[in-house]
Amino acid sequence: MDQVLLQRLAETLLLPPTSSLLLLLLAWPLRRRGRWRNLLVATGLLSLYLASLGPVAGGLMASLERTPAIPPDRVPELRQEAEAIVALGGGRRYDAPEYGRDALSDHSLARLHYAAWLHRRSGLPLLLSGGAVDPGREAEARVMARVLEEHYALRPRWIEDRSRTTEENALHSARLLASAGIERIVLVTEAFHMPRAAAVFRRQGLEVVPAPTAFHKGGGATSEGAWKLLPGAGNLRSTNLALHEWMGRLWYRLRGSID
Repeated sequence: MDQVLLQRLAETLLLPPTSSLLLLLLAWPLRRRGRWRNLLVATGLLSLYLASLGPVAGGLMASLERTPAIPPDRVPELRQEAEAIVALGGGRRYDAPEYGRDALSDHSLARLHYAAWLHRRSGLPLLLSGGAVDPGREAEARVMARVLEEHYALRPRWIEDRSRTTEENALHSARLLASAGIERIVLVTEAFHMPRAAAVFRRQGLEVVPAPTAFHKGGGATSEGAWKLLPGAGNLRSTNLALHEWMGRLWYRLRGSID
């Protein structure tokens, strides 16, 4: 199996809610061994409950979202600090029925919307980065380019359509930019993803001005009193995203892709 697909499978199995459900399933063959069964059931339920809490989700997201946003009044000055804007893809919706083709996920739309906003206010040329993880699909960057043209009446200067991981985003984008003599970029991705993304782009020798977007602002952790103890599906999603990102950072460090 392809390495990227193996990584996706491993992440799915190790992250909640799948990991919690697997613990509950493992308890079934041990139903005659009460002690071990009870331990697995308790661990599975507790991990699922904790992953669904606002304070847990908020704390995990806060540990990643440490790069401040660019103040709006500073955006016109980006032209003196960088030579291009690079926007990273963040997933898609396959065969969206309302469009009759693939559409962008909420993650990709948030990144593209902010990149278009920065482009209009700074005048910097735009590079879109993202390939196709699944064979036979249109590259994500090309879906982004189509949305950019149809909904924003804008066109990117470059389309990087080979990458399937954040590390490949940096590798292939850097090659495209090098051919144009560009060494300084404004990097657009979500706030929780920015530390790892900026690190791999810098590893490619680029000067990076981080432009994070879509801050979670606590992921539900602002609830007061007993409400903090109630689980929520949105909190579970935020916990999954944050743990995915921490796993990615650990994996990149082990491989020497980032410091």
